[in-house]
Amino acid sequence: MSRPPTLTLPPCARAYSLTTERGAFAVHDARPVGVPAGTALLVPGFTGSKEDFIALLAPLAAAGFRAVAVDGRGQHDSPGPRDESAYAQGELARDVLAQAAALTASGGGPVHLLGHSLGGLVTRAAVLLDPAPFRSLTVLSSGPAAIDAAQRARVRTLIEALGRLDMESVWRVMRALDPPEAADGATPPEIGAFLRRRWLNTVPEQLIATGRQMTEEPDRVAELAAVPLPKHVVSGAVDYAWPVPLMDAMADRLAARRTVIADAAHSPNTERPEETAAALSAFWNGLG
Repeated sequence: MSRPPTLTLPPCARAYSLTTERGAFAVHDARPVGVPAGTALLVPGFTGSKEDFIALLAPLAAAGFRAVAVDGRGQHDSPGPRDESAYAQGELARDVLAQAAALTASGGGPVHLLGHSLGGLVTRAAVLLDPAPFRSLTVLSSGPAAIDAAQRARVRTLIEALGRLDMESVWRVMRALDPPEAADGATPPEIGAFLRRRWLNTVPEQLIATGRQMTEEPDRVAELAAVPLPKHVVSGAVDYAWPVPLMDAMADRLAARRTVIADAAHSPNTERPEETAAALSAFWNGLG
């Protein structure tokens, strides 16, 4: 679970509801001074939200890019139905395409798509449906297929619990299983309160459906490699969901740019935001 270092939006950003042809989505939208060099559409991961990108907003805007972080349907501040079929990967991918269309209509240059963790699988599916709206694709801490075996077992346990217990009860069970570094005493009270609120705001069927995607995703790297779109694979130096060597090999198969963020793990966007933003903007600027 990504833990944002702050919940305070920078002065360049505002929160609002983005209207699209597939409904409204809660976003944080940061804009640079002057005409943007492009727009970054930032899609969060499993159990995540737009807040996971707060620390990226100011450095990306300072680099000249509009940055828009979104809550997907059923995630935190975006509404969603109590129906697992609504969260099929194809449905989530079409939401991303609708978000890109709405952002393009509002100005800000070409759309650079980024997906973190589960978001990497969803954004890949969006590009495979229709790459035309995008200038590039970045997968952040996301691999070629299903997550690592140990994490598959953990997510399956979570799915089973969500089918039996209410969200508050599942939250308490998850907290009891946290490693020492994630204990309440190691998390600022306002962040801890936010994490609980975000969890309770998220539609359980969204977690069940996307959790299954994380455990069952096929390898679609060859399909993605055939899409003539610049690609970037970014990760921390270690990763519990997809081993780093697996992401190295995926980048080779995609002929993608590869960036490893030192001293970061599964969430470089929250752990090393300045370095991550620098790597992203360098990639996007290099595309012309």
